[in-house]
Order: sequence, then C-alpha cells, then structure tokens
Amino acid sequence: MRTVLPVSCARERQETMAKLSESEPQLYSYGKVACGILTHVLCVVFTVFITVLAKPGTSLFSWHPFLMTLAFSLFMTEAVLLFSPHCSPIQKLPHKTKRRVHWILQCLCASCATVGLASIFYNKHLNGKPHFASWHGLVGLGTVCVVGVQSLAALPLLYHSLAKGWSLARLKRYHAASGLVTYLLGSVSLLLGICSVWFTGVVGGYTWYLAALCPALSTLVIMSQVSNTYMAKKRLVS
Repeated sequence: MRTVLPVSCARERQETMAKLSESEPQLYSYGKVACGILTHVLCVVFTVFITVLAKPGTSLFSWHPFLMTLAFSLFMTEAVLLFSPHCSPIQKLPHKTKRRVHWILQCLCASCATVGLASIFYNKHLNGKPHFASWHGLVGLGTVCVVGVQSLAALPLLYHSLAKGWSLARLKRYHAASGLVTYLLGSVSLLLGICSVWFTGVVGGYTWYLAALCPALSTLVIMSQVSNTYMAKKRLVS
C-alpha cells in the first residue's frame, strides 16, 4: 500500500490538471501563462531596481532594502511559482523535486530576511533611533517571524515520518493557506517600505506608482494560483 498510494495520488493530480486545462478556454489559458511570465519579470525587475537604488555595501542601511526585496520579491515569489501549472521554470521535474527546491528558496528567503532585519536593527541602534516605531517595522518583524515558522512547519511535508497522526492532504492545505498569508504579509511589508521616507526621498512621480504595481500585481497572480489550485482539488474530491 505504501508504494501504490503516492503513485495513485500523483496520477490523480495529473488527471485533474489535464481535465482542468481541457475545460478552460484557450484564451483563458494563454492569459494565465502571460500573467505567470509577467510575474517572473516583475519580481526580477523590482529586485534589480531596488538593488540599484540601495547600492548594497555602501552603508549598513543599504543592506536592509536589498535583502528584504531579495527575500520577499524574488525568492518567495519564485518559490510559489515553482508549482504553477502554466509558468513553472521546472514544470517537467517530479513534484518531489519541486517541493525540495521550493523549501530551499524559502530557506533563502528566511535567511535574507533575517539578515536584513538584523542590519536595520543594528543601524538604528548605532544612530540612537527607536526600533519598530512604524507600521513598516512592525509588519516586517512579524513577516520575518512568520517566514521562519512557515519554513520549519514545512518539514513534515518533506519528511512524512514527522507527520504522524496527520493527513498529508490536510497538511498541504494548511501549508498553502498559511503560505498565502505569509506572502501577503511580505507584499504588505514591501508596499509599506515603498512608502518609507528613504524610498519616497529618491523615487517620485510615475516611477513610484510603477514600483508599487510590481508587488501588487505579483500578489494578485499568486493569490489566483493558490486559490485556483486548491479549489480544483476540492472539486475533484466532491
């Protein structure tokens, strides 16, 4: 039974995605592919844009926007898009491989976010400024903590022996729901950072609105991907 169950589950997943792709209008499917590719481009462009503005290494503070953007805009977005049936860069690889790459990217996200948080904390300490005195700081702190917890909580999905007494399907649903909340927190943190004194001091006009659109549009695509995936599974079960 242990060897048959995973194969049957994988077969059911493939059949479900095949049925959904067949039932979707071709134009709708092309739209999903276009949105996925656009999200890949946006997260890279936004990360490069912040890197150019921050100039990491020129000051202690410069590491904070660079590492936080690298964590929440690039690593976290790409970690979720790995499971996209329309625009995953490793779409043809086994689901087990996707899970491991996803976890590695999430660990990179957590590491960059932790170092980014430490850099701004120490920078404020050196300059005698209060810590977590704004919504950006509070949401950012909460997001870093949630990302760490989310990465640790994913271990039972990689090593099923740690999930004794728990249904694997239920764990996946919980992980997807909490992961979506984590992604939303990361996006809100980025948007609040765009409203910070530092960013508004160097970027203004239409460029500011274009920069704000990057995490906002990426969030909409990720929300659609996660919700559609688990709604499809729910329809299959029913």
